[in-house]
Amino acid sequence: MYLENVLKCYVSESGQQVKALNLVTYKFEVGKFYAIMGESGSGKSTLINILGLMDKATKGSVFLDGVDTRKCSDDELCKLRNEKIGFVFQNFYLNNKLTALENVLLPMYINGNVDLNKAKDLLKTFNVLDRESHYPYELSGGEQQRVSLARALVNNPKYILADEPTGNLDSKNEDEVFNYLKDISKDKCVIVVSHNEKIKNYADKVVYLEKGVLKDEN
Repeated sequence: MYLENVLKCYVSESGQQVKALNLVTYKFEVGKFYAIMGESGSGKSTLINILGLMDKATKGSVFLDGVDTRKCSDDELCKLRNEKIGFVFQNFYLNNKLTALENVLLPMYINGNVDLNKAKDLLKTFNVLDRESHYPYELSGGEQQRVSLARALVNNPKYILADEPTGNLDSKNEDEVFNYLKDISKDKCVIVVSHNEKIKNYADKVVYLEKGVLKDEN
């Protein structure tokens, strides 16, 4: 996953043009856990949305496994997202009308390749198999986050993007989530936006976003 001269501008409420990302060039490698840090409003969520192909850069290119996504149609972008990228969010975004197991199966239904055993194996990996028939509102915050992790991994994506994944969790569950992400980064590229200083203990690389510029920690 490679960013080449990516510029992302938007207009603030006061009418001023803001450069959330200012000609960012950076390569993210498989087999590494990246922590993206920076002050609130520095553009970290914008960066995750662009890396995840949910938003488009004003200028510049995002390359995913050699594909210049700027040249892709919306359908092609959707296919790349579904096949190659797993998302983990602070607010989980689980469907309250579906059970834990059904939430994990949802990306498989979208891709048309359902494997019930694989979904259950992931729930077991994250210690929530005994909650497979429960709805999200019946689960604790930690359990919901582990279900969302299982959902993110169910299609075996090469890239995992997480935006403040521990923001709603207590200290014990924070450590569990970071441990999970560290473990899966052995054969994936894991990119996590976080304010949590603990993440430095787990990340292979700490990267700071400041004034639209992405820089490795000294």
